[in-house]
Amino acid sequence: MGDTFVLVHGACHGGWCWSRVARLLREQGHEVFTPTLTGFGERAHLLSADTGPETLVRDVVGVLECEELSDVVLVGHSFGALVVLAVADRARQRLRRLVILDGVLVDPGHPGFDGLPPEAVAQRTAAAAGGLAYPPPPASVFGLGDPDDEAWVARRLTPHPLRTYTEPFPLGTPLGAGLPVTYVCCTDPPYPAISSAHTVARREGWEWRELATGHDAMISDPTGTVAELTRPPVAGSR
Repeated sequence: MGDTFVLVHGACHGGWCWSRVARLLREQGHEVFTPTLTGFGERAHLLSADTGPETLVRDVVGVLECEELSDVVLVGHSFGALVVLAVADRARQRLRRLVILDGVLVDPGHPGFDGLPPEAVAQRTAAAAGGLAYPPPPASVFGLGDPDDEAWVARRLTPHPLRTYTEPFPLGTPLGAGLPVTYVCCTDPPYPAISSAHTVARREGWEWRELATGHDAMISDPTGTVAELTRPPVAGSR
């Protein structure tokens, strides 16, 4: 019998970005859920002034509860790392382990913007122009390499709710609620905006792995991503 995976997307993306990985996992006999968070993707029309960190945490906890899932491998890509870490504190009993795929990390009590370089924060804040969201960046920043993949992603990117970066997620100590955590770092090309997360992951003593592909690994290298998601953690890693 296969495992149960819940895959949480990153900034400006949606559940659609996991389609290649989800297909491969299901072919291996795993159960897979790819929720789209409120205000993103096909749910972009639900963006409101109330869309903040708590909204996104409830989105994922709702999937775990309504689908009555247990022993889940919960995966967070990029910005989605903050979501899954908060979900771990809220629904630890339903989870087996966490996988952070090239994720943004901050300490408890800090907003997501604290995990990005100051110039990136300034750029995204200015782009929001006092509104509810900032527009998506060019798809080329995600290290896809293939022009067809870039065009496919560009057609689907949606604005990102600003409050989810300016307000802290409800993160506890230790990060990950004491569950086994694996951090998968995408190295080719590296995504410099999240470099500070590497220090946090190593400080927390999480299992560290590297994948030689770009930031949107689930699109540029779905086979390699699936291999990392299904590979058991090293015994003794936290």
